Amino acid sequence: MAEIRFRTNQRIRAREVRVVGENVENGIFSIEEALKMARAQKLDLVEISPKAKPPVCKVIDYSKFKYEQKKKQKELKAKQSKTVVKEIRFGPNTDEHDLNFKTNHAIKFLNEGNKVKAYVQFHGRTIVYKDRGRDLLMRFAEKLEEHGKIEQKIKQEGRRMIMMLAPKATKK
Repeated sequence: MAEIRFRTNQRIRAREVRVVGENVENGIFSIEEALKMARAQKLDLVEISPKAKPPVCKVIDYSKFKYEQKKKQKELKAKQSKTVVKEIRFGPNTDEHDLNFKTNHAIKFLNEGNKVKAYVQFHGRTIVYKDRGRDLLMRFAEKLEEHGKIEQKIKQEGRRMIMMLAPKATKK
């Protein structure tokens, strides 16, 4: 996690700064006046927006400010969701029982919020059974209709026929 560096007190390079904070007069001051205001309250002057004209500085305890920044970053990271793609492989001659068995696994994956990549792998001369592979994937998609939706239609990539399924939006 990249830590964002802020300039404080004497490290602030601007001649004039916009001062904000609690118990301080907000406005534009020279850097010397702003530092005096911060020292008077035994706090730090922290440059929070260096690209603004003039730069914005806040009168605050720097260690408390850093702690709050870390806390915000942690919350943002926790809210991010990672998409996991689970793969399910078939052969062109997959039996109905095996199809049902793998469908149950796919239902479990979709209910957990994962995507499912279903593919038919053609070995050797089985490549002539492309129609069987397409039918198999279509039946698979029909069985998963209430749990997921087709995200990527069936397409042929070399010796594989691939289809992607995404979970349906959950109701909260």
